[in-house]
Amino acid sequence: MPNAPVSNDDMEACLGTINGTNSKAKLLTLRNNGITQRYYALDKEGNVTHTNVQLAAEAVRRVCNRYVGINDIELIAAGTSSPEMLLPSHGVMIHGEVGGKNAEVVSFTGSCCTGIQALKYGWMSLRMRDKNNAVCVASERLSAWMRNKYFEGEAEILMQLEKKPMLAFEKEFLRWMLSDGASAVLLQSYPAENQLSLCVDWVELCSFANITKTCMYAGAEKNAAGDLDGWTSFAEKEWLERSIFSVKQDTRLLGENIITLGGRFLKEVIERRRIIWNNIDWFLPHLSSMYFKSKIEEELQSLGLPIPEEKWFINLPTVGNVASASMFLMLEELFYSGRLKRGDKILCMVPESARFSFGFCLLTVY
Repeated sequence: MPNAPVSNDDMEACLGTINGTNSKAKLLTLRNNGITQRYYALDKEGNVTHTNVQLAAEAVRRVCNRYVGINDIELIAAGTSSPEMLLPSHGVMIHGEVGGKNAEVVSFTGSCCTGIQALKYGWMSLRMRDKNNAVCVASERLSAWMRNKYFEGEAEILMQLEKKPMLAFEKEFLRWMLSDGASAVLLQSYPAENQLSLCVDWVELCSFANITKTCMYAGAEKNAAGDLDGWTSFAEKEWLERSIFSVKQDTRLLGENIITLGGRFLKEVIERRRIIWNNIDWFLPHLSSMYFKSKIEEELQSLGLPIPEEKWFINLPTVGNVASASMFLMLEELFYSGRLKRGDKILCMVPESARFSFGFCLLTVY
């Protein structure tokens, strides 16, 4: 995590005020999302301290320093929702930053599922015996999109936020939710010696883009038909005038789909994998906001899949929403908490609202 944690009171000092005015939406959105602190790759004056690539490279170095030499890495699989350039790919930029030997590199760009997509690619490579090891890394520098210079001159509609919390998922809401950070995991075909390891039992991914419209997007704008027009469809002067590159979210679609589609896919996975639900010891859901925790609980109850409170593990309030890196960051904190024991089953859930994709991963503690 870059720099010191940033409290709710210090957020605007880092990100800057819009039109010199303190945000009226800040307190409302923070109350709904339940986040008390987050991390920014910015100093207190809003100056950039780390790039996304540097954050990812540092995570790769740290996992290699603990477990394997940098020159022994055979595969780097990287995921992010905030790449800093169109070309070259995020993954090869990380490889260039960390150095080491020639290696296979793959990049996943999209939204929150890119981290679990990187994990699945690395896991499959080992399962196929194509590689002996893989480092899977997920990283974000979302603060780059949240600084005030990208919001100047825009009027935010806030009157309905008090009565309808879902409306807080407009553009300014994201300023008070997103966080920076990176985390990497090492995959090998055997467990570590003299300590616990996590065995990947399976990874399941599913997109519902075939039946849904786009919900969260950047570098585009919705047209009258509700479809996306990409940034190349607009004149250069419109990029700022219409905030083409800001992160936007269709709150109506979010509320209608994110919980029900995730529950539908989970039910399918449980039936296909013949999972004994009561054998799950830990449930790690990636939440964009604590607002959704009770919604997920209600959906699980309706599906006949209740999760007792003591099995939930969430670090959103103290880490913030780090998108693709959130699952790895939850695993890291739980792994070193001293609370795991051999044989525990860990179910990770990663929803992605971009065009509604979902990832589930089952791990066994060895």
